[in-house]
Amino acid sequence: MHDTWRTDRIGSALRGENPTVMRRLSAGFAVIGDVQFLPGYSVLLTDTPGAGRLTDLPRARRLAFLEDMERLGEAVERICGRRDPGFRRVNLEILGNKDPFLHAHVWPRYDWEPPELAARPVWLYPAGHWTDPRYTLGPQQDSLRAQLAQELDRLRGDGSL
Repeated sequence: MHDTWRTDRIGSALRGENPTVMRRLSAGFAVIGDVQFLPGYSVLLTDTPGAGRLTDLPRARRLAFLEDMERLGEAVERICGRRDPGFRRVNLEILGNKDPFLHAHVWPRYDWEPPELAARPVWLYPAGHWTDPRYTLGPQQDSLRAQLAQELDRLRGDGSL
């Protein structure tokens, strides 16, 4: 797989070329994270090229983006809770410190995390977790990814939005 989509995640999603996209939502794209040391890590990408902050969107689009973030968070919570008895909670973050486009991180958190990291931000995990090939997104996450996509569909259809 060519990684050119990584340099333009939003444009590649809009063109149907971003392989991490699970579903198109109201104001963005639900994607599975590039790393999976916390299984189920997902990201909501804006579908508005050039939007770097939530405030770059008109109010209606801001609210739609936040609703999409909540929906993706609930899908991650439901699926990770079913798959792993050690699932504890979901953390939602809109940061934008590294990547200049609007996006929200959805981090599942688990009881089995190292105690010195469990109550701290995910970003404090050792650098090796971010680059270790065993945590790189690949075919081993196909089942998880499919379950997350199906749950997003269910949440759209059950009126819980």
